[in-house]
Amino acid sequence: MLNHSAEYFATILVNQMTNAMRYLYEANARKIICLGVLPLGCAPRIAWESNQTLDGDIINGNGCVDNVNNWVLEYNRLLNEHIIKLNTEFSDAHIVFCDVYTGILEIINKPRFYGFEDTKSACCGLGLNGAMIGCISTELACNQASAHVWWDLLNPTEAVNSILAEAAWSNQPIPDLCRPFTIHELVHTKSNL
Repeated sequence: MLNHSAEYFATILVNQMTNAMRYLYEANARKIICLGVLPLGCAPRIAWESNQTLDGDIINGNGCVDNVNNWVLEYNRLLNEHIIKLNTEFSDAHIVFCDVYTGILEIINKPRFYGFEDTKSACCGLGLNGAMIGCISTELACNQASAHVWWDLLNPTEAVNSILAEAAWSNQPIPDLCRPFTIHELVHTKSNL
């Protein structure tokens, strides 16, 4: 459950993104891709910070901080709603929303299926789960970044990004990552200029 200030903040951010998409439309952009926010509550830094405080953050079985992810979900939900409205308003444009939150959570929930061994630790970072100090040098990186979901404190690895990119393009291996259609379909859609 979100408090009113979190909902208010999400609304402000979504309105800024909506204004940015309006600006792009006014600049004659007719094909726009908008990414949602990833599940920050699962990022090593956020989980580490939650373990350091006593403010009641709940870390679920996947090592994710639920209240942070709830904020992200609310933002993504509002953003998707605004994009649907913009697609109606701008009938000659195509705006695609890509839900990287759901994509990364799918990988975290089925890591072996996607070829990952570690869903909680940063490949490059210092301290518990590589989450205390960020990647100050690639010499600190683990030997097998492709086995990790997280590259550093807050960012997924290239292996995760490759899966998300393929899903955004072709709808595989994670279906419905982007909507109302894939990036491949967007590229091949004719715009009415």
